[in-house]
Amino acid sequence: MDFDDQAQLDTSQVENRGRGGLAIGGGAAGIIVLIVALVFGINPGDIMGGGQPAGLEPTSDLSEKCRTGADADQDEQCRVVGVVNSMQEYWSGEIQGYEPAKTALFTGGVQTGCGTADSSVGPFYCPNDRNVYLDLTFFDQLRSQFGASGGPFAQAYVIAHEYGHHVQNLLGTMGKVSQDQGPESDSVRLELQADCFAGVWAKNAVSTGFYAKEFTKTDIKEALDAAAAVGDDSIQERTQGRVTPDAFTHGTSEQRVKWFTSGYDSGDPARCDTFSGTP
Repeated sequence: MDFDDQAQLDTSQVENRGRGGLAIGGGAAGIIVLIVALVFGINPGDIMGGGQPAGLEPTSDLSEKCRTGADADQDEQCRVVGVVNSMQEYWSGEIQGYEPAKTALFTGGVQTGCGTADSSVGPFYCPNDRNVYLDLTFFDQLRSQFGASGGPFAQAYVIAHEYGHHVQNLLGTMGKVSQDQGPESDSVRLELQADCFAGVWAKNAVSTGFYAKEFTKTDIKEALDAAAAVGDDSIQERTQGRVTPDAFTHGTSEQRVKWFTSGYDSGDPARCDTFSGTP
């Protein structure tokens, strides 16, 4: 995944919130929250506590170090800026009246429009304030605890999934579905559509001007590997030793790979109708 060295980064789209206090305790509750995190929950309000964690002021000015695509190739935070810039550029051309969503980087804890979250919540989109929240330590957990191979494009896939939820929110899809569970539930269909939207962006990313060339097979494999690692069946097998389809909220590993691939192969958001037929 190589950025165009001359691409100009817009750091106003990414905010470094720094370190905040912990809002959710450890033990069994923390494990449950982590499971939710690793399947990219979209509305963490139900599992977040109240209160304001300390130390949420920005700790560094990303504009000082993240100026061009060359910086994005060398620095992880700058890479997030480049990925976010590319996604916003793509979706602004696809969605009439598209409103950019800011990404907030944090460590430890963060206050959001959906409540207070800590790192165990993982990457998430808050529809109330239309921000994406990201603790970069999540990607280490993805490798160490759930067996994903990781890599820069695995990170891009995760961020693209969250921006897929932002698109759903803008289109009104998110407000129309029920938060039920099961293999054919609205929750699963919503998550699979976000995976498909991630694949659509990936197919069109080079046209946004932030990448030097099309993504390689290795890049796409990183995304597919991450998608498979966070399937409901994979997570349930690892955490409870059995698969419980009635508790599915995000889709199986096979489904998540299938829909990301569908989006990538077609490059067309219209091909991401996960609400018709069998998901």
